[in-house]
Amino acid sequence: MEPGVREYLLRIVNTLSVGLFWLAINSTAGIMYDHAFFHDTITMGNILFYIWFIISFIFFLRWQIRLWSKPIDFEQ
Repeated sequence: MEPGVREYLLRIVNTLSVGLFWLAINSTAGIMYDHAFFHDTITMGNILFYIWFIISFIFFLRWQIRLWSKPIDFEQ
């Protein structure tokens, strides 16, 4: 396989795997442990979950932008 195509496919696989891992962590913490839903009052678990969710989403987006902004040399 050509190096440029290989690098492109690795970027796709890395983006999907890290994205699904991020989604699984946040789904587990939010839905299974019931931190994403407000019942009677806002609890400390809700606050920490949403702070974690926003901060981790920002870092995930920064990582994706940095990964995909590098040029791929298909002419090798």
